[in-house]
Amino acid sequence: MPKVSIVIVAAGLGTRMGQGDKLFFEIAGIPLVGHTWRQFDRFVDASEVVVVARKESHTRFNQLAKTIELTKPWILVDGGAERQDSVWNGVNASDSSADVVAIQDGARPCSPLDVVSQAIGAAYEIGAAVLAKRVTDSLKRGNEQSDILETVIRENLWAVQTPQVFRRNIILTALKKVRDQGITITDDTAACQAIGQQVKLIECNKPNPKATTQADLPFIESLLERNDSVLN
Repeated sequence: MPKVSIVIVAAGLGTRMGQGDKLFFEIAGIPLVGHTWRQFDRFVDASEVVVVARKESHTRFNQLAKTIELTKPWILVDGGAERQDSVWNGVNASDSSADVVAIQDGARPCSPLDVVSQAIGAAYEIGAAVLAKRVTDSLKRGNEQSDILETVIRENLWAVQTPQVFRRNIILTALKKVRDQGITITDDTAACQAIGQQVKLIECNKPNPKATTQADLPFIESLLERNDSVLN
């Protein structure tokens, strides 16, 4: 079994949520990011958790760690100017003996761990894998005035989620390349594409929502209750 480090990226501000840090919006008395952290603390495949957060929020995260009663080794790392910088910091801080690193959004607390295990196995075998869902809605490309310009063929289109999972040496090589070349990426698999690394799509048909607006919270709470995560 590969040795796995989890990197939770929790350095964003979540401005679309309105006032306050969305990661600390409470669900059943626990901040959103606390549910994400606790889920991976309980994940049997993981050996450690690295949390990447803004320096000014470290006190809150240290307090949170005491509240949610963690069992696995964990470390807190400063976030960077951009998400890719935060990921770079987190992966570099992870255990150098880890075979695989799984990079997770702090605002995505319901990732199905059986599917995550599939992604870990695939990443260990071929180098990189990501949870994803086939696009089923009709897609339109619009202009700045919200007028439809064209229909986008959805065949072979996937909505990529997290965790995004990599062999540790591969993601470090990929991130270094995009950093050295000044390339901005919106997700970590794009760094692998920059070095020609194959990335396997792991189909995730179970709910795996990311909290983006306040409207997402009731659904996430219902999933956590269904999983009994808020009660134990």
